[in-house]
Amino acid sequence: MAQAERNGQQRLRPAPLLFEPSEAAADPEHFFDLESMDDPRELLSRSTELALAFRAATDRAVEFQAIAAAQLADPRRFDRLTTADIAERAQWTEDYAKKMVEFGRTLLNGTTP
Repeated sequence: MAQAERNGQQRLRPAPLLFEPSEAAADPEHFFDLESMDDPRELLSRSTELALAFRAATDRAVEFQAIAAAQLADPRRFDRLTTADIAERAQWTEDYAKKMVEFGRTLLNGTTP
């Protein structure tokens, strides 16, 4: 989604991802305190909020990946990278890197893909 479009729309704000203390994060059964909830309604509500927050975070991160890929592939840069180099750095296939560069260019140009 283009920045101008993003600014023009009110974004849904999913539940915040709360910081987990390192001792809680070290416990593989601990996940944002969901395991301690007894009420299934509350568990469904909070886990849904977390799922939406993670999806929103993933979407934003992918947009930033695409922007970075487009910037790194910019032919005006003296240190530009090839799509093969970008793919290697990001652990993508070269075809996916090409698509991400194109997507990033649309984001940078403010157009909707």
